[in-house]
Amino acid sequence: MNTEEQKVALLRLHLLEKKPISDLCQEHNLSVNLFYLWQKQFFENGAAAFANAGRRRPAAEDAKDRKIAALEDKLLRKNEVLAELMEEHVQLKKALGEP
Repeated sequence: MNTEEQKVALLRLHLLEKKPISDLCQEHNLSVNLFYLWQKQFFENGAAAFANAGRRRPAAEDAKDRKIAALEDKLLRKNEVLAELMEEHVQLKKALGEP
């Protein structure tokens, strides 16, 4: 009984069908401690089952996010070019002796 699906099936038998843990462990040659470990892991990671479950973002939102990212990149490049030009301007003023 090693696969995730098998573990969930056993947990389901206990939690939903009220099958005693001792019976399940005896039938499947498991230790009770191992079963409780699986149950603990199941509940600790249960929130992951609901994370983004069935929620698909509309294509328009994805396109909008891509466009925003592209515009942010473009703005960053422009700011870098502007900073470089300003640095050159300052260097030229110093070279010409202007304040």
